[in-house]
Amino acid sequence: MKARFEVAHVLKQHWAEVEKHPHINSWQLRTLSALKRCRTADLGGHVDACTDCGSIRISYNSCRNRHCPKCQGKNREDWIAKREAELLPVPYFHVVFTLPDTLNQLALHQPKAVYDSLFEASWQTVACFAKDPKHLGAKPGMIAILHTWGQTISFHPHLHCIVPGGGLTKYQKWKTAKSKGKYLFPVMAMSKVFRAKYVKALKSRINPDKELINALFQKEWVVYAKRPFGHPKAVLEYLGRYTHKVAISNHRILDIDQKRTSFSYKDYRQGAQKLEMTLDNLEFIRRFSMHILPKGLVRIRHFGILASSSKLITIPLIHQELGIPIPEKEPRILETYKPRYCSCCQKETMVSIQRLPKRGPPKAVFSTVTIQF
Repeated sequence: MKARFEVAHVLKQHWAEVEKHPHINSWQLRTLSALKRCRTADLGGHVDACTDCGSIRISYNSCRNRHCPKCQGKNREDWIAKREAELLPVPYFHVVFTLPDTLNQLALHQPKAVYDSLFEASWQTVACFAKDPKHLGAKPGMIAILHTWGQTISFHPHLHCIVPGGGLTKYQKWKTAKSKGKYLFPVMAMSKVFRAKYVKALKSRINPDKELINALFQKEWVVYAKRPFGHPKAVLEYLGRYTHKVAISNHRILDIDQKRTSFSYKDYRQGAQKLEMTLDNLEFIRRFSMHILPKGLVRIRHFGILASSSKLITIPLIHQELGIPIPEKEPRILETYKPRYCSCCQKETMVSIQRLPKRGPPKAVFSTVTIQF
């Protein structure tokens, strides 16, 4: 169902002010412009007509930007379909690595260095504990997904990591993790290791001042472990919710007026209670723009036995080790868009009769087209 209010509505309403906003850089402005123009005449499109009833439909092109609330559905389904074939028949654990707010300003000004260090330190922490025979004594794998927002679109960089409960030994044998219940590895110890590895990774990229380093070591860092997934299929369901999220979905926006935007959010400190928040429109846009990632930054990464360079070998090997054949791929039933479907006739009888160029709305489209069937 189409959302009543959209991020694009706020952008269009205040675009002149957005272009001059001191806290929105040129790359963010370019991204916001794409979101504002998504599925409008500005991006061009095409005119379709039904060969049966003659009804006309105009379709405008999508921006396909990864930050666009309207463009993630197909990308998400395609990504999940590929991951389905890579699921291992083992328990999976969910681990969250969160950066302290001490790093917020640095992350806003040097996001690539901060986020690349976060991926590196998180993987090194998991690999360090997995290497220890007391915990596993094998090479693990990990899928890491970067999120930079909290429920109120505040700045909250963290990684959601999916880690199989085991790994491959140096003899290429599968070894199951020794964890019991909730934790893959001891999270208190992981937090301290994560902090040290993050500071080292950050120093390798930039030269942070001593005051910042001292402040980072004075903070208690958080590694959060959720309960393991019940079965591998639950991993896919989780990934479907998290992989291609943006800072806020259009369906969460409750109202937009000339000055304010209201949206729903969940307060997880109060048992995920659903609440509402209202922000000044420009503050809403500023918060949204904080979560626009630098050009080319990869926000979903695979490590270890699940890395792109390894998984073609490791996944079949692990299935063989466990004596469980790789299951045949089940067809995914998706509500896909059918470009030839006529909502009036309820048949696939639409044909394209005119291409609409980019920039500017079409003028007198129907008066210049002769429809012949």
